[in-house]
Amino acid sequence: MAETRINAYEGMFLFPQTVSADLQSATDHVLEILAKGGAEVISLCKWDERRLAYDIKGNKRGVYFLTYFKCDAQKLALIERDTRLSEKLLRSMITRADHVSAEQMSAMEGRQQLADEIALRKTQPVDAGSDYAAGVGSSGAGTEAVSVEAE
Repeated sequence: MAETRINAYEGMFLFPQTVSADLQSATDHVLEILAKGGAEVISLCKWDERRLAYDIKGNKRGVYFLTYFKCDAQKLALIERDTRLSEKLLRSMITRADHVSAEQMSAMEGRQQLADEIALRKTQPVDAGSDYAAGVGSSGAGTEAVSVEAE
């Protein structure tokens, strides 16, 4: 009978920028993939939103999620397979986290901050904070300049 080895892993998941409108679905998707593989999630956080070095499936920007989890080494292949088959993910990378202590992994827990950000985005109007949604894009700036000159 094969002996089960439980290892700690670090997973980085990249979503398109459009997911920032619904961070809860991205979080649920990552947790679903990990749960399907029998992983115990130690920490999960939204790591960053940034410009990509090159276009991936037509996306210039992406949202990164960082996770630390423990799972059976034999079930890791199932998790990696699910991430490759996912149509929601642009890229993923899973590595052993032997270089990270348990305290450091726990310190990266960001689910509460993520829940706060999700709640905050739900309370804000869709066009609030967006210059382009408010009509102040490149054409809006030209219009303002003309109206200032006319005065």
